[in-house]
Amino acid sequence: MIDRRALVLAAAGAGFSFGTRAAELLGDDGKPASTWRLPSEISLDPPGLIVAGGKSPDVIVTEFFDYNCPWCKKSAGDLDRLVQGDKDFSLRLIQNPVLSLGSVQAAKVALAVRALAGNETAYRFHRALLARRGQVTGQEALAEATALKLDRKAVEDKADSEDLIQQLRRHGAISRALAMDATPSFAVNGMGIAGWPGAGTMQRVVKNVRACDAIAC
Repeated sequence: MIDRRALVLAAAGAGFSFGTRAAELLGDDGKPASTWRLPSEISLDPPGLIVAGGKSPDVIVTEFFDYNCPWCKKSAGDLDRLVQGDKDFSLRLIQNPVLSLGSVQAAKVALAVRALAGNETAYRFHRALLARRGQVTGQEALAEATALKLDRKAVEDKADSEDLIQQLRRHGAISRALAMDATPSFAVNGMGIAGWPGAGTMQRVVKNVRACDAIAC
């Protein structure tokens, strides 16, 4: 587990800034998005990570999400269009189930699908679960896994296994350590972005990283 207080103290000593705007980034609504610098010491590649997009991307967006987050559901289609339309873009997904017990259960099922069926199936599961209306619980998540022709009991058993519980704890520890309190939040090129800034803004972020190696040029 990552100790948040120790990390903040270390980050402050190294010149990192948490919770303060570190780049002028306007969302689609014209309002400034909350951004902050991220410490490079924390890996964004934990076990159970779902990865979609190009194999050798020049821009990577890591999303911290909850399956019951309305804005995670709203933004899922826009992010998938980036995945499908840009071969040099990669979306990486870290579980941050903070909204309900159902969110935790769904995240465990997602990690189980990733472990049993691989990354591509896990991403299809992810998209299907975010497309569901209403509250998502473990039962809804298991139903989506079954729809993907996975064995329900095998998924359920894997979701309750100690190694998967440790994976979920690791995802949560990274989310807390990086101050990803809002869902969704994003890590892009060493910067954090709180909330969904909008499809147009995210497209500009990708272009800016390529043009000037920053989320806002």
